[in-house]
Amino acid sequence: MVSKAQEHVDSGAFFAELAELVRYPTVSDHPSGRVAIKAYLDEVLTPALTALGCSVSTYPNPDPAGGPFLIGTRIESPELPTLLCYGHADVVDGHQGRWSDGRDPWTLTADGERWYGRGSADNKGQHLINLTALRLILAETGSLGFNLKFLFETGEEIGSPGLDEFVMAHREDLNADVLIASDGPRLDAATPTVFLGARGSVRIALDVDLRPDAYHSGNWGGVLRNPATTLTGAIASLVDGHGRVLVPELLPPGLPDSVRAALADLEIGTTPGDPALDEGWGDTGLTAAERLYGWNTLEVLSLGAADIERPVNAIPGRARAMLQLRYVAGTDVDRVGEVITAHLAAQGFSMVDVTAEASFVASRTPVDDPWVGWAKDVLDEVSGHPVAILPSFGGGLPNHVFTDVLGLPTLWLPHSYPGCLQHAPDEHLLAPIAREGVVLATALFHALGRRGGETR
Repeated sequence: MVSKAQEHVDSGAFFAELAELVRYPTVSDHPSGRVAIKAYLDEVLTPALTALGCSVSTYPNPDPAGGPFLIGTRIESPELPTLLCYGHADVVDGHQGRWSDGRDPWTLTADGERWYGRGSADNKGQHLINLTALRLILAETGSLGFNLKFLFETGEEIGSPGLDEFVMAHREDLNADVLIASDGPRLDAATPTVFLGARGSVRIALDVDLRPDAYHSGNWGGVLRNPATTLTGAIASLVDGHGRVLVPELLPPGLPDSVRAALADLEIGTTPGDPALDEGWGDTGLTAAERLYGWNTLEVLSLGAADIERPVNAIPGRARAMLQLRYVAGTDVDRVGEVITAHLAAQGFSMVDVTAEASFVASRTPVDDPWVGWAKDVLDEVSGHPVAILPSFGGGLPNHVFTDVLGLPTLWLPHSYPGCLQHAPDEHLLAPIAREGVVLATALFHALGRRGGETR
């Protein structure tokens, strides 16, 4: 089975299939993308799931901001375990005209081991790997040995609007024993990885709007409050100049021993082309892996006042910044806006207006869950070297709907790497990762089928 998985990628068949997927410009935040999304569901995913013996249904989104959902279901026996898989059909803007060497984002292009195209890594290449693995098992054995449910959403890139409500309303349709899905990056290009959840994020807007006009700095400096100076002081009271969060309420209660153990031997930024890590940045009492995968960070995403390119000799009337709190499961973020407002007032910055807006919610499956050990044993054996287990990956995805709403253990087997340039020009999938990904996914699904009812 492993050799057939490798042959499928080496033959060029996988590249040809992925090229067909990439050509659909399924941009979820553009009207034309909605048309492409419908075509992608009807012309790509429905036939792919039907070929796996699934019954397929498409559902409207309860949130008008989001696109439709698709569920494929194959039931082999009520006595067998049920696997839920997930993928998202949408992509971000193609950034047409900004790709290197004149590449078209909607045409899959090979350059050595890099396969360039929008969605090649996020998420079309990843869900194609899992669909391919399931298809290979069926062709070889005639059955999966488990029941299969596959959920596709079409708005992940715009924050998964309606997903929580949809999953709650379709809990019976999506009831399963475990989620195995693919999104996000591996630890690095060379290390097969399983992550168990995701950090959440809260965007925090800080606005210091003091007056409608700017005033000459020579005539009024020293007697008028400067909003830019005020804003930088306010930010520095939240996170210092070395990246250390200064407000205890914005941090998790601690780093569990199981999380610390899982991250103990992991190195960050080892792939050629990765940026060099900055020594002394962040909480230096933690390792780089612990800071990235097990802790909270507060980042300044944008900061501005007046015209930074053409400054004039005037005190601006307004300054604004956007911050982002990336947080792990266990952090209380329900009152982030109130906490920051109270903290700034206590520091003398009551004139700073605070607005907080959450996006993805933090969640994770416990490292010591039996499904985690099972998956690691299977993947260690087929990969020939230890697989990295990450309690959470650094970015955000809707893991919480599976852990918190459906109550499932979640195993994410990513088929990309941190340098894939997802969301940017020149997004690409690495051919060696695609090749190994099909092997790993096939082995994991095949092992689930061999275990049968033992996993229930």
